[in-house]
Amino acid sequence: MTVRAGEPFDLARTAAEVAALLTAPLPAAGPAVAEGDPDSGEWRATTGEGFRAVPLWESDDDGDDPDEAEEAAEARLDALVAELDTRWGPHHRVAVHVALLLKEEGTPVPALFDALLAEDCYGDLSVWGPLPGPGDRWVGVSVGRSDGDAPLVMAAVVSDRPITAPPPPAWL
Repeated sequence: MTVRAGEPFDLARTAAEVAALLTAPLPAAGPAVAEGDPDSGEWRATTGEGFRAVPLWESDDDGDDPDEAEEAAEARLDALVAELDTRWGPHHRVAVHVALLLKEEGTPVPALFDALLAEDCYGDLSVWGPLPGPGDRWVGVSVGRSDGDAPLVMAAVVSDRPITAPPPPAWL
């Protein structure tokens, strides 16, 4: 599913990769384009107008109890969020499920959310920003999966625009 399959979770490496996104080149315009590994086709990154999303970690598909695997993945995310809170101050939550509901009913969603959903990154984002650096940037991290049989994927996104959830549908 991602180029991170089979890699162990390493908090220091993961936090450094998220921090490095602050200087990643971001396209000023254009459609979202997912990049796959040349050999396996597994997801490596998605870039779009003003953003870049990358996988940070993927759970093993070793038949673990799905609830236990999810708890372990959430603990890894909590450790990463705590580390990034010490660097950048408190985060805020941005719901991704609203974009999923909108997309399911055929309503267009912002390209950043569409890109995350295309890679089964359904977990709510912990977001920091604007962060100092070359231009204001916002960074978000999440962990989630599309269903109980899919691996859990921890992902990060950087944007040169505020990361905010789209307005919920009227029926919600």
